[in-house]
Amino acid sequence: MPATIVAVSYLPRQAVLAALTANALRPVPGLRIGFPSFIAGWIFGELAPQVLALSAVDSAAQLRPSRRSTPQTRLGLGLAAVTTAGLAHLIRQSQQVKDRVEEALVEGLGVDYVEQLDAVPAPADLATPWRRLVNPFNFTNPAVKVDRNIAYAEFGRRSMLDIYRPADVISLADAPVLLQVHGGGWRIGAKHRQAIPLMQHMAQRGWVCVAITYRLAPRDPFPAHVIDVKRAIAWVKEHIADYGGNPDYVVITGGSAGGHLSSLAAVTPDVKEWQPGFEDADTSVQAAIPHYGIYDFAGSTGLRNAIRMRDGFLGPKVLMKRWKDDPEAFEAASPILRIDGDEPDFFVIHGTGDTLVDVGQARMFVEKLRRVSKKSVVYAELPGAQHAFDTFPSIRSAHVVRAIERYLGWHWNTWRAGLPVDHEVEVSPPVTTEGAGTSEG
Repeated sequence: MPATIVAVSYLPRQAVLAALTANALRPVPGLRIGFPSFIAGWIFGELAPQVLALSAVDSAAQLRPSRRSTPQTRLGLGLAAVTTAGLAHLIRQSQQVKDRVEEALVEGLGVDYVEQLDAVPAPADLATPWRRLVNPFNFTNPAVKVDRNIAYAEFGRRSMLDIYRPADVISLADAPVLLQVHGGGWRIGAKHRQAIPLMQHMAQRGWVCVAITYRLAPRDPFPAHVIDVKRAIAWVKEHIADYGGNPDYVVITGGSAGGHLSSLAAVTPDVKEWQPGFEDADTSVQAAIPHYGIYDFAGSTGLRNAIRMRDGFLGPKVLMKRWKDDPEAFEAASPILRIDGDEPDFFVIHGTGDTLVDVGQARMFVEKLRRVSKKSVVYAELPGAQHAFDTFPSIRSAHVVRAIERYLGWHWNTWRAGLPVDHEVEVSPPVTTEGAGTSEG
């Protein structure tokens, strides 16, 4: 009887793993129906190596001579074999990111961009940090110190920021600054739960990283969010020297809603109505690195995903108004409609497997930037990457973080040397991936 119980329990375990693997490979698109699919696919896809190891251990236990073979066990082993193939494919996709991000940097900056780095990356610098991935949820890093909950405005816990700095530098001065804007659909989110791997990585390498909170809908509808981001930029420029940062060099980043807000702030440095009470403050940034951002609030791209997001979520839950009543508000909130040729440098990152935000939005945003902007534009389209892929350390996020490090190293060294960063690099349009651009909100 005990052997039978074990055999029966093994089959359901492998059935669940097979279903989760299938969902990670082919997630259901959309904002409502697909949200549970996104959650499962995102976590499972980024943890594919760990899941593969656990599945292998589980299956090996069933093959011990002391275990009696049953039809349920054999079926479970068959499912395990199929699951192994699917997980191996997910791992290969994640490994492909190393080449994709480097190709994006070369395409956007030129093959000689590495000449502006402090050192050409060695193979060890580009290898997957397998040891770091054993426990991906361990965010402690003794090489980085954090000053928490510093107020940049008067809105309580929704106007706080944390500052990440290298722990072993006694007298930091004029360090480059990276400002991180969290995501969460403009309605939830926290500064200490997103982009931690990126901020720790950059702080350990001498950067000052700032993570902010901001007011949220529905209590504070848009544009309260972007006003707060701009207020935080103004605070950084006024106070970051006290923490060793250079107030003249600020790069902004963020994912999802944070990708939208970082992009929107970057392309609207002179919109005074979004700077109430600090109209004269400088809120410009030197570069922007949005991840899986939303660039079209107005549905101007014609993408079904953008239109459905506008009418089903952005209007009733973020702006708290309908498109047909105030289309100008949606247009004003769309980074793609604010591009006028006076943008900073951009490094745009999006995954082809994103079921919440159509990768077509990123492609069209990049196409317009490259057509209109005078500055450099880098675009990395990641095969199979889901929304929020960079929340914790994984194969994919590790390669993206290192690519951002190379990009920021190039940008910082170029900027402080007084060299032009508006490289005229011949680029081809973003490659269309079969099936992308059709997800529905």
